Amino acid sequence: MTDQVIKSITDPAFLIALLVAIAVFATVFTVMPSFSGNQLKARMKSVALERDELRARQRARLAAEADRRRKGLREEQSLGMRKIVDRLDLKRALADENTINKLKVAGFRGQNPLTKFLFFRLVLPFVGFGLAGIYVLFLGGLAEQPPFMKLFVCILAAYAGFYAPNLYVSNRAGKRKQSIQTAWPDALDLMLICVESGMSIEAAIRRVADEIGSQSVALAEELILTNAELAYLQERKQAYDNLASRTGLESVKSVAQALVQAERYGTPVAQALRTLANESREMRMNAAEKKAAALPPKLTVPMILFFLPVLFAIILGPAGMQFSQSGF
Repeated sequence: MTDQVIKSITDPAFLIALLVAIAVFATVFTVMPSFSGNQLKARMKSVALERDELRARQRARLAAEADRRRKGLREEQSLGMRKIVDRLDLKRALADENTINKLKVAGFRGQNPLTKFLFFRLVLPFVGFGLAGIYVLFLGGLAEQPPFMKLFVCILAAYAGFYAPNLYVSNRAGKRKQSIQTAWPDALDLMLICVESGMSIEAAIRRVADEIGSQSVALAEELILTNAELAYLQERKQAYDNLASRTGLESVKSVAQALVQAERYGTPVAQALRTLANESREMRMNAAEKKAAALPPKLTVPMILFFLPVLFAIILGPAGMQFSQSGF
């Protein structure tokens, strides 16, 4: 039987048939991709379609948010709030230029947000005092404390209610500034590319606003508003200054000043944008390195509290079990 198998394998006809089969398989394996089309071209086409779809969805979302904000600005203010604020003259007592700037940095524009802010600053102290009084007098809170301490708690709750709108606006402004600061270097790079390709500064700002919306909606809104101000304001410098004041960031202020100087003295805008983009990128890298350098001290206490006890239990646990089993 073995001799017959060896004879069949060493048969020249069998060897020729095997080589032909291998050649046919290699030919089919090589030629098949050409019949299936260009995979790279198909992949690039699918990526382009997906990118266009994402861009269309982002533009639709930005347009919906812009319409919602325009409708909110056009809506009439609450008559009750406005009458109370105007009758008590709260704008003179509680609002100043710094308050208005904080509201702008937080993304609140117009008279309606200012009216609501002043109204809540008036009402929330009474609400806080009333809730604290109900807790102390009717719910039995702080029963063992003297009356002076109870009154102090009620006054403290009223004080917290008075400053609660300020805390909300400051928190909102901080998150908005962080979003703009994170996306600003990328926006400068895109603006530099647009300017070097021959676009005007208005077209470049509009293009960057469309593209940067997926990364920072706040920055896209500010750029769209700046583009609109460049179209209708008499002085273009005012539009750049408004952008810097609304964002409250030094990096944006430096770019606004560079654009103003470039238009006033005729210096190349691309050169100024390139320099400022490099500086913004370095600042972002320095901030990341600073956070990374601060990690070891922050991780020391969690490691001592959570990792070391578990590590000691794993290392010394078997030895303790052996000692307990041996009777020591």
